[in-house]
Amino acid sequence: MNRMTTRMGRVMAWCGALGAALWLAGCAVTDVGRAPQMSPGDVVAVLPIVNNTETPQAGLRAEAIAESLLKTGGVANLKRYPASLNPETLFEPAEREAVGKALEWARGERARYALTGSVQEWRYKVGVDGEPAVGISLQLIDVASGQVVWSATGSNAGWSRESLSGVAQKLLRRLLAPLMQG
Repeated sequence: MNRMTTRMGRVMAWCGALGAALWLAGCAVTDVGRAPQMSPGDVVAVLPIVNNTETPQAGLRAEAIAESLLKTGGVANLKRYPASLNPETLFEPAEREAVGKALEWARGERARYALTGSVQEWRYKVGVDGEPAVGISLQLIDVASGQVVWSATGSNAGWSRESLSGVAQKLLRRLLAPLMQG
């Protein structure tokens, strides 16, 4: 009986540790594919991230965070598409055709890869606590062929005192981790 109690105690401790780890991870769900082997000299273009939310400029915000994370993560040859190629304004949502135009621009820049995607959620949830919630999908495109060579998607909800951009940064860091070189 003593052996059984000890074994049960270990199982309970393990379950408690697992529960604590999940609690500390927050409410995040991510699915990240295997990234291609990128060379340090590869040029990566950041293309428009389409805003599928009701929040103005959520795509532009996600682009800025992704670009910064890639740069600090060791992607040295990073280029951002010209602002004139993205029609997203405060009152107009981005159009999918902007991504096609930006991909043509990336070909002209001789980029090897292009990062694009979409924002599905970018808001504070309604309720007493008003938790920040973010949902993003990303794709890495082989510019020469136009084929998607990597993709990732995820969502994250933070605590009521966290900022929306902070929650987005944590999620994007997890999603972009396979592309980081440093």
